[in-house]
Amino acid sequence: MPNIKSSAKRDQIGKMRYAQNKAQKTALKTKIKKFDAAVAQGDKVAAAGSYKVAVKAVDQAAAKGLLHKNNAAHKKSRMTVALSNMAD
Repeated sequence: MPNIKSSAKRDQIGKMRYAQNKAQKTALKTKIKKFDAAVAQGDKVAAAGSYKVAVKAVDQAAAKGLLHKNNAAHKKSRMTVALSNMAD
């Protein structure tokens, strides 16, 4: 436990940011899993809808620094290929 007031505040801010980052990352993973589930079921309409949501979430995460830009590009590319390869 920090004795200095500023150290205590930094500790508190760090815990708060950790919780926010964890919540945002969990939400991102959930959106990506929903897309993967729609692709696995073969539902092209649901997959297309969840694709738009997931790609937007990945872009926002990269903009906030939650994901590296190359990691975001890799995720988006994988989702695009999966959507394109679905049977019509």
